[in-house]
Amino acid sequence: MIGPACMNKGIIIKGIGGFYFVASEEGTVRAKGRGAFKKEGLLLTVGDEVLFTPAEGPEDDAVIEKVLPRKNRFHRPPIANVDLLIVVMAAADPDPNLTVADKLLVMAEKNGVRPAVCISKSDLVSQERAEELADVYRPVYPTVLVSGKTGAGAEKLKELISGIPGTKAALAGPSGVGKSTLTNLLIPGASMETGTISGKTGRGRHTTRHVEIFPCGDGYLFDTPGFTSFDLAGVEEEELAGCFPEIARLAEECRFDDCRHMNEPDCAVTAALKDGRLSKSRYSSYVTCLKEIRENKAY
Repeated sequence: MIGPACMNKGIIIKGIGGFYFVASEEGTVRAKGRGAFKKEGLLLTVGDEVLFTPAEGPEDDAVIEKVLPRKNRFHRPPIANVDLLIVVMAAADPDPNLTVADKLLVMAEKNGVRPAVCISKSDLVSQERAEELADVYRPVYPTVLVSGKTGAGAEKLKELISGIPGTKAALAGPSGVGKSTLTNLLIPGASMETGTISGKTGRGRHTTRHVEIFPCGDGYLFDTPGFTSFDLAGVEEEELAGCFPEIARLAEECRFDDCRHMNEPDCAVTAALKDGRLSKSRYSSYVTCLKEIRENKAY
C-alpha cells in the first residue's frame, strides 16, 4: 500500500470525461481516480481535497488515492467543501426574487456554509433602490453591491472571498442574475460565457457548461451551472427559524419554546415585525418556507 509520504495533496478543480484536474503546490496535473472508488460508490467531486500519486511518466496520469474528509457535499451542482455561499440577485433584469434568495440562504445555513449576499446589476436602478435592497440583508449577512458593467463593487466581492485564506466560495442565484459576468470580473482568465434574458420567460439562459473552481485572490471560486433554486428538502419545521439568524435571536424571547412565530401569544418575532425591527420581506420568506415544509410533509 502506498504511504501518505509518497503522495501529494491537492484540490480537484475540474472533472471532464472521467479525468480530474488536481491543483497542488507542485502545479496542476491530470489524474484518474483509484479503481476501488467506483466499487465503493465514491464519486469524486470538484472541491474535494485529495491525496494523489504523481504520474510515473510524461504519457501517464496521476492517480487519486484518497479523498480527505469533506466539510459538505452538494449534489446539484456536484461540489464539495464549500465555505462561503454568495447568493446573487439582480437589482433588475430579472426583477429580484427575495424568496428564492432567502431559500438559498436557508440552504447555506442548513449545510453549515457561511452565507453572503451580492446585489448585481446595481447600475440598472437608482442608488436609492440598490441600497434599499441591500439594507434588507446588511443587518444579517455581508452584503455587496456590484455592477458587471462598470466593475464597481468587484473588489469588495473579491475581498469577501479572500478574507479568510483558502476559502472556497460558490455563487448561487437564478439564471440571468449575472453569475458568469461576476466570475469574469473576479477571474478574467476564466472566460465564462455570458447570456441574456429571455424575452418570453424573463429568465436567464444557462451559460455555464461544467463545474470548475478557480483561484481568486487568497481563496477559490466555484463556477457552476446549478444553485439556481432550492426546494427546502431536508429542512425540518422546527429548525427553520434557526436558518434565519435574526429570527433565531428574537425567538429566544418568545413565551413558548416551540413557537412557530405565526399566531402564537407573546411571540417576540411577530412583535418585532410590528414595530419594524424585523424585515417584512424576510419574515414573509420565513412564512412561505414554513408553509412549503408543511405541505411537503403532508405528501
